[in-house]
Amino acid sequence: MSHSSIYGLTYEQLQSWLMEHGEKRFRAEQVWNWLYKKRIDRFEDMNNVNQSTIDLLKENFVLHTMAEEIRQESKDGTIKFLFKLADGNVIETVLMRFNYGLSVCVTTQVGCNIGCSFCASGLLRKSRDLNSGEIVEQIMNVQKHMDERGEEERVSHIVVMGIGEPLDNYKNLMDFLYIVNDDGGLNIGARHITVSTSGLAHKMYEFADDPIQVNLAISLHAPNNELRTQIMKINRAFPIEKLMKAVDYYLEKKNRRITYEYIMLHDVNDHKKEALELAKLIRNHRHLAYVNLIPYNTVDEHIDYQRSSSENIQAFYETLKAEGIQCGVRWENGADIDAACGQLRSKQIKKTKAV
Repeated sequence: MSHSSIYGLTYEQLQSWLMEHGEKRFRAEQVWNWLYKKRIDRFEDMNNVNQSTIDLLKENFVLHTMAEEIRQESKDGTIKFLFKLADGNVIETVLMRFNYGLSVCVTTQVGCNIGCSFCASGLLRKSRDLNSGEIVEQIMNVQKHMDERGEEERVSHIVVMGIGEPLDNYKNLMDFLYIVNDDGGLNIGARHITVSTSGLAHKMYEFADDPIQVNLAISLHAPNNELRTQIMKINRAFPIEKLMKAVDYYLEKKNRRITYEYIMLHDVNDHKKEALELAKLIRNHRHLAYVNLIPYNTVDEHIDYQRSSSENIQAFYETLKAEGIQCGVRWENGADIDAACGQLRSKQIKKTKAV
């Protein structure tokens, strides 16, 4: 645990670690408060903590494991950050502004192995998982950026939809969720946190069994195996039948609504036929289903895919509604700043290699 990010510890882990090193139980609450409420940048700033404890923390942990490399700001208030990690890898984090508050989209892996054929995140293969501290630190960096700008708003929502497959980094994901949800720290409500998966069915069972009540989104993108396998390699390992069986288990355990992400690709998955198939697929649990129709952000490397027309998106939406399916259209944030997830990272790595 030498010189790892202190943000990687849950409250219980921090308390246990301090007590194992001869500290009193109450020290954990003090340190936690300084980290997440006062959001210090140096251990020395914890002015009600004794020097020996500060020295102990400095000997074993760090507060900063990444640095801001690039920041892009959109006309709509979206901010995309490119952070450089201690090992030289780079990741993306995005701040989005909505009428209900500030939402941050976090990354969980360096690269992605899921291999969706339309996605910018998968242009570069996964090199490693992020540890829980690196995931938490994305939230802390964004919040500190807001603090420095003098904006009193706090991050109120989190979507785990950045680069990588969250359920493929399960333990670090779960530690992250418990850290940001802790009511003595950032206190981001579980119902304000959404984890997105491409459909790792075996991990969905484990996720369903965990008591935390965060939201689940599934990147579905096609209503049948032939089409889904064509655009998402993961469907070979976890075809729709396996995925929907895991969905049934999740709903039985949680009784919570699932969001189905459906990216609208011109003349690929945007016909009335697919809309009817999708409605049939989720009809049995439509009271706990919501379909999020996502206009595609084009990616230079995936020239075969284009955004569906607004007429096709509207027709798809109306077909679902007529079939009794709750749905909506998610118009993108940050269209003027490399809106597609992974796009900024991919461009920067290419630029670096070209130099």
